[in-house]
Amino acid sequence: MVTRNENDQQADHRKQPARSPGVLKVMQSILAGAFGVQSNKRREEDFASHSPWPYIVAGILFTAGFVVTLILVVKWVLATQ
Repeated sequence: MVTRNENDQQADHRKQPARSPGVLKVMQSILAGAFGVQSNKRREEDFASHSPWPYIVAGILFTAGFVVTLILVVKWVLATQ
């Protein structure tokens, strides 16, 4: 049986194309970043991703949803007084 050395395995790893992050991973990163609890390891994984667009779109949607939620809560609180 032929065993491959560590350098060959690392070279194969570098040849693999970067995969786009899954929806769950993007959501976890956005929420962790919003609350300020993002780990350094996860941040490095996020920046290693080949495209920033999933994070940008998710961040904009999260921010818009957060603002709309705040507006609705304030309107609801003011209406009950």
